[in-house]
Amino acid sequence: MIEKKTEKSKEFSRRAFIIAGIHAGIFTGLAARLGYLQIIQKDKYKTLSDKNRISMRLIPPVRGEITDRFGVPLAVNNQNFRVFLTPEQADDVKDTIKSLKRYIPISEIEEEEIHIRIKKQRSFTPVMVKEDISWDQMAKIEVALPYLAGISINEGKLRNYPLRSSTAHITGYVGLISEAEITKDPITSLPGFRIGKTGVEKSFDNILRGNTGRIQSEINASGREIRELKSNDSQNGRRLSLTIDAELQIFCQNRLAQERSAAAVIMDAHNGDIYSIGSNPSFDPNLFTKKISNEQWQELISHPDKPLNNKAISGQYSPGSTFKMITALAALENGIVDRNYTVHCPGYSEFGRDRFYCWKQSGHGWVNLVSALEQSCDCFFYDIARKTGIKKIGDMAKRFGFGDKIGIDLQGEASGLMPTKAWKMGKLGRKWQIGDTVVAGIGQGYIQSTTLQLAVMTSRLINGGVAINPRILKSIDGIDTKIKREHVLNIDKKNLEMVIRGMEAVMTGKKGTARKAQLEDKEMHMGGKTGTVQVKRITKAQRAAGIKNEDLDWKSRHHALFVGFAPLKKPRYVCSVIVEHGVSGSGSAAPLARDLLQETQIRNPADPNSSIVTK
Repeated sequence: MIEKKTEKSKEFSRRAFIIAGIHAGIFTGLAARLGYLQIIQKDKYKTLSDKNRISMRLIPPVRGEITDRFGVPLAVNNQNFRVFLTPEQADDVKDTIKSLKRYIPISEIEEEEIHIRIKKQRSFTPVMVKEDISWDQMAKIEVALPYLAGISINEGKLRNYPLRSSTAHITGYVGLISEAEITKDPITSLPGFRIGKTGVEKSFDNILRGNTGRIQSEINASGREIRELKSNDSQNGRRLSLTIDAELQIFCQNRLAQERSAAAVIMDAHNGDIYSIGSNPSFDPNLFTKKISNEQWQELISHPDKPLNNKAISGQYSPGSTFKMITALAALENGIVDRNYTVHCPGYSEFGRDRFYCWKQSGHGWVNLVSALEQSCDCFFYDIARKTGIKKIGDMAKRFGFGDKIGIDLQGEASGLMPTKAWKMGKLGRKWQIGDTVVAGIGQGYIQSTTLQLAVMTSRLINGGVAINPRILKSIDGIDTKIKREHVLNIDKKNLEMVIRGMEAVMTGKKGTARKAQLEDKEMHMGGKTGTVQVKRITKAQRAAGIKNEDLDWKSRHHALFVGFAPLKKPRYVCSVIVEHGVSGSGSAAPLARDLLQETQIRNPADPNSSIVTK
C-alpha cells in the first residue's frame, strides 16, 4: 500500500511539474510578447492608436478665377447655398424630407439618391440634400429650421461662367470628378469635388484648383468628433488672366452665330496674343457645373453641328486657295519663278492626259504672281506647283505652321496634315502622282489645316517671317507668362512683300476676288485671301441642268474660307475664318472676316491704353 501511494505521489508530481512548466512557458511568452509590443513596437502602435483617436478632415480651397485681358470675369465662384440632413438628428428621415419639399423641389430620383447616400454613411454624418438653392428658398428654410429636425444649411462655392456660350470653348467647364480621375492628391477624394474637364479649366486645372486645408480633430470610439486639435487653412487657386478680349469675343461669337456652322480666330501677328477664338454652334458651360440632365446631354452629343467641338482648333479642312501664298513662296524661295514669271490661263491646264480646271471657266488670260493671287487663278498655281514639287511645297508649309500642332493651351487641338510621298504610300498604299502635286498647289487634295493654323500662317507672312506662336494665357496672379519661342524663318523680304502685295490686291484690286468686302474706312483697309473648298463635285448632268453649288443640300455645298490682316499700313491684327458649307470664300467668309477685323481695329486690344471701356 505504501509503495502504491509513493508511485501515485511521484506520478502526480511529474504531472504538476509538466503543467507548471507549460504555464510558466505561456506566461513567459506572453510577457515577452507584451514587452515586445510595449517597448520594441511602441512607436508603431502609438501611431495606430492616434489614427483611431484622431480624425483628419480636408478643407476644400476656392477655385481660382479666370478673367480676360482687361479683368472682365470669365469664370467665377458664386454663392452656393446647400441643404444638409444629419440622419441621427431627424426623428424620421422620410418625414423630414417630406416637410422640406414645402420649401424646395426634390424629385423622386433625388430623394432616392439621398437615401442611398444615407445608407452608405454613419448616422451622424451630414448628407447633402440639395445645392444651389435660391436666397429666398434658403431664407424660408432658415425660418423653418426649428420644425425641420436634422436639417442644416451652409454656404459653398459653385463655378459660374458669366458670358455663357460666348466663351464656352475657351474657358471650358468643371464637372464632378470620376473614379478614373482620382489621384494621390487628397483633394480629389473630397465628395462633390469638381475638376476642369475641357478648355482652360482643364489645361490649367492644377493651378486653378489650389491646395486643401486640414482640420485635425479628436474622435471617440464610434467616430464622433469630440474636439478640434489644430487646423491649416486651405490655399485658394490662382487667378488666370487670358489674352482674350471679352467684348470682342462676344462680338465674334454673335457674328459667327449668323452662320449655321463656323469658326474664327483673331490674333496679334507680332506677339501671338489671341484676342478671340470662336466656334459656332456653342453651348452653355453652366450646364455642367451642376449635374447635367440626360436629356440635355443627349441633345448636345447628338446635335448634327457638334456644339461641344471647338472647330477653331479641332476642325480640319482643306485650306483651298488660302494655301496659295505657301505655294508662291516655295516657288519664289527655290528660284522656280520671279516677279516677271507669267502663265496663260485659258480656264484649264493640261498635264499629260489630265486636265485641271480653273474656277473661272473663261480663264484669266496672262497673269503673274501678284495678279494670280488677286484673282485666285488656279492655273498659275497648277503650273508653279508642278515645277516646284511637293517636297519643297511641304517644307515651306511646315515652316508656316501646317502639319503639326501649334501648341495652344487648349484641349483637342488637331495637327492637320501636310502630305508627302511616303505618307501616301504608307497610308493608302499608292504612289504619289503629278496630279497630287498639282491640286496640292491650290490647297486641295490631301492637305488638311485648322482655323488656328491659318491664322498662324497669316501672322508669319505679315510680320516679316517671324515664327510667332499663339498664346491664350496672359498672366498668373498678375505676373506675365510670356515665353519667347519665336524664331526668324529666313524668308527673303522681297518675296514676302510680293506675296503680301497679292493679298492686298485681293481686297483693293479692280479684279480682286474680295474687293466688295473691303472696309470703307481707308485707315482700316485690310488685305487677305479667299478660299473655296469643294465638298461634292457637281456632275456634268447637273451643270447642264443649270444646277449650281448653292442649289445643293447644305452638307454638299463648298466650305468658305478667308484669311486677312489689317490695317494695310502697319499690319497688326490677323483673322482666319471658315464657314462650313458657306458656298464661297468671297460670298460668306470674307464679309464675316471684314466685320471681325473692323471691330478689332475699333477696340484695338493690343493697346493697353485703348480708349475702349470694357463693360
